[in-house]
Parts: sequence; structure tokens; C-alpha cells
Amino acid sequence: MAEKIPLDIKADLEKAALLHQRAASDYEQCQEFNKLMSDLLGRLEDAGCHKTADQVMSILIDCNPKPGAQCEKATRIGEKMKKFEGEQGK
Repeated sequence: MAEKIPLDIKADLEKAALLHQRAASDYEQCQEFNKLMSDLLGRLEDAGCHKTADQVMSILIDCNPKPGAQCEKATRIGEKMKKFEGEQGK
């Protein structure tokens, strides 16, 4: 049975996906992506969406914004976000 993710959380997950596409070479957007995903993790856990929360945690494990540096794992996180988006579209 698929998780019933609240609409406001779904909207923010979509926002995070779009943000990550621009964040790989922009530290401020990378930080914003990280903060949004961290916030979403807590909200998903509170909503009882544990499978989706686990996916967000997996993304956050690889997400480590560093000032003045390009994201070393941007491709890996991008692939996880695409897979994540595909699963959310079902």
C-alpha cells in the first residue's frame, strides 16, 4: 500500500527536486535544498510516511553543502531525486 503523503509535503518535495537541479554549483541554493529536505524529513516522520522519510534521509546522508566548492555528489543525489520523483508520481 502506497503512503498517503500530505499535499503540502508533496509540493515541497517537488520544490526540493527543482531546487536541486540548480543547486549543484550554487552554495546558497545547495544550503536551501539541504534545509528544505531536513524540514521535510521531520514532517514526513510526523505524518507517518516512514518509507518516504527513509528516502529523504538517504539523500541527506549524501548532501553536505560546502562554501566555495561544487557538490561532489550532485550526480548521485540527482539520480536519487529522479528515482524519488518517479516513485512519488505513482
